[in-house]
Amino acid sequence: MSLEKRVYSALVVSASEQFAGTLTSLLPESGYSPVVTVSSAAAAGRALNERTFDFLFINSPLPDDPGVRFAVDCCRTGGAVALLFVEAALYDTVQARVVGHGVYLLPRPTSRGSMLRALDWMAATRERLRKYEKKVQPIEEKMEEIRLVNRAKWLLIRELKMTEPDAHHYIAHQAMDRCVSKRVVAEEIIRLYS
Repeated sequence: MSLEKRVYSALVVSASEQFAGTLTSLLPESGYSPVVTVSSAAAAGRALNERTFDFLFINSPLPDDPGVRFAVDCCRTGGAVALLFVEAALYDTVQARVVGHGVYLLPRPTSRGSMLRALDWMAATRERLRKYEKKVQPIEEKMEEIRLVNRAKWLLIRELKMTEPDAHHYIAHQAMDRCVSKRVVAEEIIRLYS
């Protein structure tokens, strides 16, 4: 899918309705949907608990948080790309705090051209993160299968007095005979003996 056809979800966090309105006007529905606007870090946290967002726009300061820590936490824990707006006088100080965490930063006021370039950078970053997420997901699924198989083996060892190699062979043989994954066999064993 080309970047022109990609639609990004966005969360705008700003105590200033005027700022939020100006920012959302730069996010056409054809490229950004949904665009959710909230006025505090607490409300943004609730919105992030309900769904994931591709982009986070944070207008610092917020009524309940300066916004810097919130932006860093969002980049650390999720796949969202964060853009933090700060007063021009604070730019250098805040930049030193957020640059290592992948938070984009723009001084306020900012020009329309700067904002449009920032949107392009954010899209490029989000697409790069998507590629990593696609690579990581199968690894996480495989690790979960290994954990389940190990748990099932220990249940077989405890309940049926099997040796570890025998328990492993039993699970692998059951999966092969029934044409199912070892994960399915392990989940059945866990249900049976837990």
